[in-house]
Amino acid sequence: MANSNEQSAPHESIGIIMAERIYAGHIVGDGAGGHKLAGDLLQFPDSGGEDDNDFLVEMPTDSVVAAIADLALKAVKGRESSIGSVGLALPGLVKGGVVEEAPNLPQFKGARIQELVANHLASRGISAPVMLLNDADAMAAGLASRYGKLDHFIRVWTLGTGIGYGRYPFTEGVWEGGHTVVTLDNKETFCGCGGRGHLEGIMGHRAMRLRFLDMEPEEVFEAANRRPDPDQRCLEFKRLWHKALAAASATTVHMGGPGKFYITGYNVRFLDLPLFKDYLQQMVKMSPIQNYSVEVVKDDHLTRVIGAAVAAEQASTR
Repeated sequence: MANSNEQSAPHESIGIIMAERIYAGHIVGDGAGGHKLAGDLLQFPDSGGEDDNDFLVEMPTDSVVAAIADLALKAVKGRESSIGSVGLALPGLVKGGVVEEAPNLPQFKGARIQELVANHLASRGISAPVMLLNDADAMAAGLASRYGKLDHFIRVWTLGTGIGYGRYPFTEGVWEGGHTVVTLDNKETFCGCGGRGHLEGIMGHRAMRLRFLDMEPEEVFEAANRRPDPDQRCLEFKRLWHKALAAASATTVHMGGPGKFYITGYNVRFLDLPLFKDYLQQMVKMSPIQNYSVEVVKDDHLTRVIGAAVAAEQASTR
């Protein structure tokens, strides 16, 4: 009979994310909800130059899959047989292991990436199940692990070129929160998907550059915040930007209930948190669903890598 005080071995997994590069790490669970990186966080390409930012877009799907497997194997060298799960997160609409839409990785559209990566890894000694998920969901799972909230419901907005929406615990669904309709104005057609009135069409970096052809987004918010003489056009847009995020957040509260909101991404620098909270409070008036909270956090690749590993670990042990 096993000793009742004997602890089971910690779960070992691989977390992989695809952004402007591929990042991978060997992630070890401590059995109590915590997760840490064992070894180094690896990236491909590893030169770190800005000229590599479009490198993955130009690679054929088979070559990207091979690069993912190579990096994963390098991250866990010598521990291949101990790996219990593999999580792969990428930007795009993912369902059943298939990339149904991927504007940033067009060669992936329709590809059975989960199966391709699993087969490639299995041929090289890692037979663990692979889970494919959206990178925003990986961020949510990573934050849940980092802040000890693996038993909580959390949501994450990532403000960048587009607008990412992630939620934890992982639940099947589309969850394209960046395409939430937040206005009925017929002129609001700046979203990259071509849809009208979308959150991303207001808040996305690309959309802002299209809207203000004579100004960069940084200049828009600088002009809006200029005292004592703000630019009125920019000030009105700043208000619209915050109202749009509040409207999308209020919609998720009314549909899914209250909980924790994390806001991250490189354009979180534009967020006026008191203004956002004021607009959100105006939009959520039912007292049973007012106990939500909002926190701004730093975006980093390690949190997403850990989150991809956490999601895969939980899927493999259900």
